[in-house]
Amino acid sequence: MFLASFPTGHWQANCYVVAAPGEADCVVIDAGEEAAPSVRQVLTEHQLRPKGVLATHGHFDHVACAAEIADEYNVPLWIHSADRDLLTEPAAGLGPDGAALVKQLLRTPMVEPARVEEFDGLTELNIARLRFSVTHAPGHTEGSVLLGLDYTGRNTQINRIVFSGDVVFAGSVGRTDLPGGDPRTMSRTLRDAVLPLPDTVALLPGHGPQTTMAHERATNPYLQPAAVEI
Repeated sequence: MFLASFPTGHWQANCYVVAAPGEADCVVIDAGEEAAPSVRQVLTEHQLRPKGVLATHGHFDHVACAAEIADEYNVPLWIHSADRDLLTEPAAGLGPDGAALVKQLLRTPMVEPARVEEFDGLTELNIARLRFSVTHAPGHTEGSVLLGLDYTGRNTQINRIVFSGDVVFAGSVGRTDLPGGDPRTMSRTLRDAVLPLPDTVALLPGHGPQTTMAHERATNPYLQPAAVEI
């Protein structure tokens, strides 16, 4: 499997480019603020062709360049319908400080790409010869999703990777105090969608370093039994 990751923008959100072993087709995950130049560089250097842009959720720092990349390569953007409005109204998902910063950063209003597909109702997405599991995981935003892939790389202790967006990070979880966030909903997501993941899962989050379910289950204070009781 080919996997490139790089942080972008003011909030240093992780963008990922993923391709199946030996394949030129790929997907871009979370094409956020200022991601486009780095995405183009990776695609050119490794002679990759994007077949889609996937958004773990609709916050500006994860989708700001999604339309630009999707339209440039004539591919769809996949997003959950509950976050689709954030593609054109980024301030609606942010607090006052974040909304003010986005207003300063935007030279022109954000628009949807020409092609938009929705994750709603999907448990699996087959694209670019990759088979993603799709798990609706609200709490940080109403349309957050977890995207999982089988992994057969060198690390034999890992057999699956999950792009966790801003649901769960190394040592923490996504904030729930922004518009569309909800603490009780996040607790249910952590209990019902995150904690059941096997220890052999690598978590590739929307911010910060990658981690594993084994490590987070043992050390993340937000994943302890008392923290997810509702």
